[in-house]
Amino acid sequence: MALLMPFVSVAVSILYTPFLLLILCIIFLASIGKSLGVRRLYVNILLKLFEYGRQHIEVAKKLQRHDSSDEEDPPIPDDKPPSAIIKENGLNGTKMTVIERQEILGPSPELNYRKDQNGHRTEQGIGETNLEFHFYHCMDLVKAGMESIIEDQVTSVFEAEELRSWNLLTRTNRQYEFLTWRLTIIWMMGFVVRYFFLLPLRLLIFVIGVWWLIVSTACVGTLPDGPFKQRVNYATSILSFNFLSRCISMVITYHDGDVNKPKNGICVANHTSPIDVLVLMCDNCYSLIGQRHDGFLGLLQRALARASPHIWFERSEVKDRHAVARRLKEHISVPDNPPILIFPEGTCINNTSVMQFKKGSFEVGGTIYPVAIKYDPRFGDAFWNSSRYGMLHYLLNMMSSWAIVCDVWYLPPMHRDPNETAVDFANRVKAVVARRGGLVDLMWDGQLKRMKAKKEWRELQQEEFSKRLKRE
Repeated sequence: MALLMPFVSVAVSILYTPFLLLILCIIFLASIGKSLGVRRLYVNILLKLFEYGRQHIEVAKKLQRHDSSDEEDPPIPDDKPPSAIIKENGLNGTKMTVIERQEILGPSPELNYRKDQNGHRTEQGIGETNLEFHFYHCMDLVKAGMESIIEDQVTSVFEAEELRSWNLLTRTNRQYEFLTWRLTIIWMMGFVVRYFFLLPLRLLIFVIGVWWLIVSTACVGTLPDGPFKQRVNYATSILSFNFLSRCISMVITYHDGDVNKPKNGICVANHTSPIDVLVLMCDNCYSLIGQRHDGFLGLLQRALARASPHIWFERSEVKDRHAVARRLKEHISVPDNPPILIFPEGTCINNTSVMQFKKGSFEVGGTIYPVAIKYDPRFGDAFWNSSRYGMLHYLLNMMSSWAIVCDVWYLPPMHRDPNETAVDFANRVKAVVARRGGLVDLMWDGQLKRMKAKKEWRELQQEEFSKRLKRE
């Protein structure tokens, strides 16, 4: 051990100055909202590296199939099962399903619908005038039930999104690190870069960023309320969150922000991860709403509340919808308050789909600003599976990934029509978000992640099945 100390001290003395200059450069660029383009260059290099790896994987697969047997085996598809249907999501992602459904079942029979050969939605019962019973009349529901047993629409959205090709990470569904010696060398070099260079640097940036956020919000909190405090809070918030975004090498592309970026009211977005807040706060200042926490999250909540009007609820108040609606109305009634950021799904989805938007935030009135967020899973999976990983494990995965790359679309503001219910308005906003982000629009409640389907839903479908048997 004594022999290693001189080498360690020499290495520290050599690397200390450039490392300190790098941190200062990151702070300065974050403070003025600029970038040297290093992260985008880094992402482009990774894309070329992934393409190189994909070509070697295809060559190795062909050689293995050629040498495995003299018998002629059926061709093996590259990245999907023979019956798979690829659903394009936005620019980069894929949603792979084994079954092509024609009969789509919803929580209640009136939400059931069929798809024609072109994939268009058609209403049931159109053109049926014959009341005579035939056994095949009920087979559509039986077929839909069997399809749900094999692969339902809900379970798959709480698993990590599958990749078309390997991204040199062993935590994904593709693992080819020992397929060829070239891939092994590339994977080992990537492991060293991620864990022995990027991870320590990102941890240091994270610690400095959290410290800066706490200190800056404490200083802003001492200022008297007014326009000056709001301008200072906006500047410090953008600086702090842009600096924190460096700890996961985040590359964000914002679309239509000059036209549709919210200034007040309610901003709603699809929810994939806790870093959704970081993604949006890098470009605008928002007020947040949520349950009051202890520990590290509680520390951040108290820091943010010093500088800006956020809404934090005690555990006993979370289920009180009237209290939530009252505080939301109070917030949006003040024109100078920042827009309040809400994730109506209420849970994290794997960024292939959008699930049911809760109606609470659409009942209070005011202007709704929809935002669609789409992550590129090739560089790192941003989805947080809270039932499998804790927050610390999730943060470690984020910091040891290649990068977090995403697109954000600011959509035109929307208002509730006079005769429109809050549920219909929520579904209309959800459809706009899903269409812009290239996501699958699902009608199911995201809380099915933690609870079983309601008994009433089963009874309604059973009643619908009996009506088909009786030809009512």
